[in-house]
Amino acid sequence: MRKEYDFSNGKRGAVIPAPPGKVRVTIRLDCEVLDWFRKRVDEAGGGNYQTEINRALREHMAREPWAAEMRRVLREELRAAAKGRGARAAASRA
Repeated sequence: MRKEYDFSNGKRGAVIPAPPGKVRVTIRLDCEVLDWFRKRVDEAGGGNYQTEINRALREHMAREPWAAEMRRVLREELRAAAKGRGARAAASRA
């Protein structure tokens, strides 16, 4: 190891620039969340846990909003319940 190093031509920041469309951010995640993604990547034989987190966030973005999804499920369940009441009422009249 040298006694002195010359950093006069050194550059600050990331050694490898982020690809176009990507941004470096700092985010705090629960340990359990990060461990889950790392384990999933490891079980798949390798890869990048950050890519998996990005994929999960994109899937979430593509989903219906929670309230719209809840309304859809309630409508389906109410329709099914109404059909069931109608069938029971017809059976009791017979």
